[in-house]
Amino acid sequence: MVKLTINGKVTEVDAEGDTPLLWVLREQAGLTGTKYGCGIAQCGSCTVHIDGEAVRSCVYPLAAVQENQKITTIEGLSATGDHPVQQAWAQLDTPQCGYCQPGMIMASAALLGNNPEPTDADIDKQITNICRCGTFQRVREGIHLAAKINTAQSSKGSAK
Repeated sequence: MVKLTINGKVTEVDAEGDTPLLWVLREQAGLTGTKYGCGIAQCGSCTVHIDGEAVRSCVYPLAAVQENQKITTIEGLSATGDHPVQQAWAQLDTPQCGYCQPGMIMASAALLGNNPEPTDADIDKQITNICRCGTFQRVREGIHLAAKINTAQSSKGSAK
């Protein structure tokens, strides 16, 4: 048994160390929001955060997760769906089919966590997730809107 902190809760899982984190999250923890896309860390549908950093969970072995690290999946990004990226996606109707969007949202949230005002070049460099529907322009627009929402929320919080 391995103890993992997933979305703020300690969860015990029973899996081999070489099991990809994606399958531990989906099959052991029952968190199916993280999607399987390619299995070779190219598409990003499986993106989750480990201590705030975007990780492609389909190739990340369970043994690489340290006991004190915090794993965040799309289910844990915001309990109420009000993370700035989620708000921006909803306002702009960013997804088309939506399959890749949990990973796209997680990658975007990690980008904004490290760079609150990214340029188009920053977005192009950091968001390497693949969307078969081709929503890349809407994703870029969504990231810029999420940055504005985040700034507005931060301003409200500091004004109190």
